[in-house]
Amino acid sequence: MNLELTSLHLFIRVAALGAIGRAGEELGLSRTNASQRIQMLEAELGVSLFNRTTRAVSLTADGERFLIHAARILDDVEAARIDLSSASHRISGLVRVTASAAFGETHIVPFVPEFLAAYPDITLDLNLSDAIVDIVEQGYDLAYRIASLESSSLVAQKVDDDPRWLVASPDYVARHGAPVSPDDLSAHMCLPLGDIRTWSLRDSKGAVSEVRVKGPVKINMGGALHQWLLSGMGIGLAALWYVGPALKAGKLVRILPDHTPWPQTKIWAIRPPGRAMPLRVKAFMDFMNSRILHTNTAQYGDLDGL
Repeated sequence: MNLELTSLHLFIRVAALGAIGRAGEELGLSRTNASQRIQMLEAELGVSLFNRTTRAVSLTADGERFLIHAARILDDVEAARIDLSSASHRISGLVRVTASAAFGETHIVPFVPEFLAAYPDITLDLNLSDAIVDIVEQGYDLAYRIASLESSSLVAQKVDDDPRWLVASPDYVARHGAPVSPDDLSAHMCLPLGDIRTWSLRDSKGAVSEVRVKGPVKINMGGALHQWLLSGMGIGLAALWYVGPALKAGKLVRILPDHTPWPQTKIWAIRPPGRAMPLRVKAFMDFMNSRILHTNTAQYGDLDGL
């Protein structure tokens, strides 16, 4: 039996994307060549792997069974490559990473030159977006996410905590006063991020308050929210890794210091399931995780109340 690795990669990506052409493009194959490879794979195995329609393809029962074997074969090949690469100290290849825009700009982008200087045979595809990316479907090796992580098949490693405060500019407080309880927020201009319109706040005794907030704008970019907070537009719920310097400089002040957002979120490095971690991905993750921790310490490590 002759099972080419490229065809196995193609089969797995077609299964994830539901489209032979798109999967072929990822691997640098023409639509015709990709279709021929799938047909040859099916002929080699003697089964039909996909149900085909004019709009999409989906796995047959035999395709579902073969998907497990194909992933295992590629895992074994990748593990062998990692072992040989480790022995020869050669780390190379493409690393595809995604992260939120604001976090990536402050915690990843500044350190990319240093990383590539240390690993000149690695190439990097970095996608910065506040949209949630399906890393399995879109073929990413690694994602940095900031969340209260829900259970999933993805492999997650905690990088650091993500402390958040309610903050506003001194000018806003001078004009509108500071709320003394969570209920007071309903009378203030609040700047929620994205579609979140309810803030959950936990006091020092562990009691959680649910507060419906309102504001004049809706935004999904943390950088824009930061600018608006500095301009005195309203009160926002912000991560200290982003607003720490403004707090230290007195450009922002903490609101309701006895309350913290709930549930607590963390910074995670997330990988696709069921695959040995390539050495190039491990090199990137280890390097950036250390820089993230160092950056967080510099951004807010000496703020009181943490």
